[in-house]
Amino acid sequence: MTRTDTIAVSQAPAGSVPHGTVEVEIKFYKAPVDGAEPFLYGKTPPEGVPAMNYTETALPVTLNDIRGRESEFTLDKDAFQPLQGVLCVPYEVIQSEETIQRTWYPAVEEFLLSQISGAHRVIIFDYVVRMESVNTHRKPLHTAHADQTAQAAASRVQLCIPDPDEAEEALCGRYRIINVWKPLKGPIQSTPLAFARAGSVQSAELAPIKFHMAQRTGEIVGVAFNATQEWMYWSGMQPDECLLLKCSDSDDSVASLVPHSAFHDPRTPPNAPGRESIEFRALVLG
Repeated sequence: MTRTDTIAVSQAPAGSVPHGTVEVEIKFYKAPVDGAEPFLYGKTPPEGVPAMNYTETALPVTLNDIRGRESEFTLDKDAFQPLQGVLCVPYEVIQSEETIQRTWYPAVEEFLLSQISGAHRVIIFDYVVRMESVNTHRKPLHTAHADQTAQAAASRVQLCIPDPDEAEEALCGRYRIINVWKPLKGPIQSTPLAFARAGSVQSAELAPIKFHMAQRTGEIVGVAFNATQEWMYWSGMQPDECLLLKCSDSDDSVASLVPHSAFHDPRTPPNAPGRESIEFRALVLG
């Protein structure tokens, strides 16, 4: 892809960016005690209905740092992939939705087409800016989750491709939901992102959750804890680094989704800047 002006990376003092293995707490899914189908409201729920009918329990997790091991991980094997020296776009571009869609969307689409084997079309359908210390954006999410069930991914194809015949053709081929997650400023010192290697998480630990939004109802994935899960993070991520996070894959012979969560690192310096990040959610055909 054609790279634009490089972001000026803020330099943290030597030794102030946490590295290496660390013990943290992450919230995990716990099923409704009455055995009901789990649900979550992203809007105001009906009167007398709770915003969610399941619970989340904070549990200790050991995170291994993948810094220096980036080449070991791939989307089809692990459902995540770290990439370096990519997607450098000026920080000012996030100032409005219009500039994000005009500047970032084409760059991310071109980037994914160049990185994802077999991809012939990319449709970005959403993005989220998260700022830990700024109230005008969403905060990092401290709960182990994945963004799409297989059913939700199929529905997303139909939402992104209005023509029924074209959508049916896409559903007959391979389609993936892939998030592009990256810092807006760096290096990240506060509230990094944790992720679990797909092969270490069993299907029984993944719970479909009905997600009621203002315009429609989708499905997200809650993640129950198991001590055999392999959780990791990428220390000190810079603005020219990004994580590809697979949320769904119609090819069931490869890794299909990666659980992930923000976490508090107890080694973070007390004066560290809050995390600022952006994630793009893309439908990848082919």
